[in-house]
Amino acid sequence: MKLTNEELRKFYFGAYSFSETDEGYLQAFQYSEAQMAYFKEASDFWYDRCMASTAKTIEFMTTATEISFEYKITWIGSLDSFELAIDGMISQINYVKDLDKEGKLTYTLPEGKKHVTLYLPADATVLVKNFEINSAVERPQKNGKVLWLGDSITQGFGPLRSAHTYVSVANRLLDYDILNQGIGGYVYDKKSLMKMDGYMPEKIIVSLGTNQYGTESMVDIEEYYERLFEIYGKDIPVLCITPIWRGDSPEGLPTLERFCHNLKEICHRYSNIQIVDGFNLVPHLSEYFLDNLHPNGLGAEIYGRNLVLAINRLGF
Repeated sequence: MKLTNEELRKFYFGAYSFSETDEGYLQAFQYSEAQMAYFKEASDFWYDRCMASTAKTIEFMTTATEISFEYKITWIGSLDSFELAIDGMISQINYVKDLDKEGKLTYTLPEGKKHVTLYLPADATVLVKNFEINSAVERPQKNGKVLWLGDSITQGFGPLRSAHTYVSVANRLLDYDILNQGIGGYVYDKKSLMKMDGYMPEKIIVSLGTNQYGTESMVDIEEYYERLFEIYGKDIPVLCITPIWRGDSPEGLPTLERFCHNLKEICHRYSNIQIVDGFNLVPHLSEYFLDNLHPNGLGAEIYGRNLVLAINRLGF
């Protein structure tokens, strides 16, 4: 059977809103129109990335043995992947570098009932249509709505694998219904925080700072959290992940460490913020990074798993 775009929306995770092109493609957005308008005015770099697919997932429970869909890639930041997972195990990878800008993907599934997760590229913008499946589908249950705020590492640049970003790795274990508002090059910027009509997360995760650790002032960070709580209230649980180690500028490490210390001091002012020390999440070795800044596949795997352990210890 072929799912209409309206039906497909029910199984599309990581989206705040949708639009449909004249050609019938469905595009999902993780930001509101007002937020995207702000990014368009502020920076072409941010604007392109705010519309990326950001490893959004199409997920369902089914006994089907085949699925297919047509896709269109309208923007590419880096050459990562479409990936299929069956009950949490990656079973097929299609790299963007090997695909045409428009085409059709077909996947054969094993017999029996299973949880199917299709990861869309993290650093490209992908539209889909004509999603077909040869059996009924059910929407899986999730563990709550979580808004995830961050920069390129959170968006998913580095592993060059959509299912292997640290957010994807962590969420295979946490199984949140996430809205990933990570965006390449981003900083603590209160102007991007806007009330999104109809959306209220149960928790918020913030992983920012590596793009501004050299700042002389922490005012932007202070104002960011004040704005966050103006929108969502001061009772909502928030997890702050301080910046992870970076080896691209060794002489800057004392400055980064000082920034992390000052960030923790700000977060300690709020009873609803818990802190994870990013320096404890990824080994401080270049082997775990694509460019000594963004974790590669191995680094992202360790990051995601260590983050889950930290979340469980904190009871977040």
